[in-house]
Amino acid sequence: MSIQAKSAGELDSRETARFIVDLFHRLIIHHGLWFAEAKHQVGMEKALEMLQSASKTSFDIQMKHLAKLLGFTMEEGIPSFLLEMDDARLNELKDRLAKNWLVNDGVWFQTIEFALGMNDAKRCNDSCWAQFSPVEAKSISNFLGLPENPGLEGLKKALGFRIYESINSQSIVEETASSFVFQMNRCRVQDARKRKGLDDYPCKSAGLVEYTYFAKAIDKRIRTECLGCPPDKHPEEWYCAWKFILES
Repeated sequence: MSIQAKSAGELDSRETARFIVDLFHRLIIHHGLWFAEAKHQVGMEKALEMLQSASKTSFDIQMKHLAKLLGFTMEEGIPSFLLEMDDARLNELKDRLAKNWLVNDGVWFQTIEFALGMNDAKRCNDSCWAQFSPVEAKSISNFLGLPENPGLEGLKKALGFRIYESINSQSIVEETASSFVFQMNRCRVQDARKRKGLDDYPCKSAGLVEYTYFAKAIDKRIRTECLGCPPDKHPEEWYCAWKFILES
């Protein structure tokens, strides 16, 4: 579609609506690039502190103006239209956002795979998890109000609030005073491949990064061991299993 307008102010209503959608896209990308540059300049730990502060301040300002413009209110940082939804609808929205996240992840992987090949796609995937896992862990810690280094109980709780929790089926087993085992019993990606008669996707390299970085971001004392993850053979009841050990 060719745009004839010479500036955004000359767009018609449909073009303006499309432009607004693009502005949301730019805002998200710009936010992520600021974080990436902060991490590059000062390191992950300090950048995560900055991310928490900048995100809250920016969100509060943006939502204040959007609420006034679009006719909703904010209640303790939550848009009123979300609070007006019933529980079933809210859970549908939560699950849909989680699935949208997975769709976005898969689209990026396939885009790189089709352009550069599987090896580069896996390399980018693993590197992405090295950045996202600590971000998600700190986001969850802030949401739950976890203290610094909350131990295995903190990690167990945090694992229940990952995006994956709304998509896959997971469980915690074999608990001791200093460790527990976490299993991914059903995986949306692997189940889809199984239905198509395909082998498991070999996700171990990504998982080693994903779970290790997540656990360390929750508590620096926690060590992660992989008990099995594709392409490893695994029992029918789980696709991957991870042991988390609290070291003194």
